[in-house]
Amino acid sequence: MRAIMQNEWDGPEAVRLVEVPEPHPDPTEVKVRVHAAAVNPVDYYTSRGLAYNRVLALPFIHGWDVAGVVEEVGYGVTRFRVGDRVFGMPRFPRQAGGYAEFVTAPSRHLATIPTGLSFTEAAALPLAGLTAWQMLVDVAGTAPGQRVLVSTAAGGVGYLAVQIAKSLGAYVIGTARAAKHDFVRSLGADEVVDYTTTPVHEAVGGVDVVIQMFGGAAGREALNCLRPNGILVSAQAAWTPGLFERASELNVHAYDYLVEPDATGMQSIAELVASQRLHVHVTTTYPLDEAAQALKAIGDGRTTGKIVLTV
Repeated sequence: MRAIMQNEWDGPEAVRLVEVPEPHPDPTEVKVRVHAAAVNPVDYYTSRGLAYNRVLALPFIHGWDVAGVVEEVGYGVTRFRVGDRVFGMPRFPRQAGGYAEFVTAPSRHLATIPTGLSFTEAAALPLAGLTAWQMLVDVAGTAPGQRVLVSTAAGGVGYLAVQIAKSLGAYVIGTARAAKHDFVRSLGADEVVDYTTTPVHEAVGGVDVVIQMFGGAAGREALNCLRPNGILVSAQAAWTPGLFERASELNVHAYDYLVEPDATGMQSIAELVASQRLHVHVTTTYPLDEAAQALKAIGDGRTTGKIVLTV
């Protein structure tokens, strides 16, 4: 089969389209013919050796987000049959090998694609959707009527977090560049703040939950947006020195967070899509053999919505 492989952690320039043997499912796994695979910022940073490379080994087949059709079912699997349309984020942060024509995955790392959702749209959901869902629901416990601040609200996670928070009954404030304000409002955001002209912690205060997608000083200053005992969930806590100490000083709570494969969360996301409360926005698609260009595009950090490889 064709796959996108990296033999050195030297960035997108080091990825290559190669031929490798097709995988076969072990017990409790399924084999999926991949129709689409999403490109995430973590893919770009992994290519440069800057993400979760301690649990990865070269040569490495890129990709975690996949959507496709079950082609083979391993012993003990009862959730799926051959021909089922599925999507998911297998094995993260360990190698899944999603940038390929076939992938094997534990059956409980996958969910059924909602009726009417294309493979391209489905592939754009798992990692970003689970990140938003788990941060808002599992960690923060977002409740109706709460005020939620979503950073980088036009990005791959942010635009889904806005919609999920609204589905939970929250009042949502998003941050984005001025050119993306209309897009963020179209997602349901009640307010939008231009973080390039105004320090967010000076414009927003008294919120119950902050969904923080970047680190550094701005990530730490976001704690000032919270009410006493409010909750900040950071996807970049490891890159935010002093976060927990500052949270203690301010009498608020900060949590570090990393997304995990979760079929139950995937099913909840699928139900939001089926009920028209969550919409997928794919900005650009690339063929598999242009994976390097797709990684460079996501690495620029200006993407609205998602980039997806069509396999």
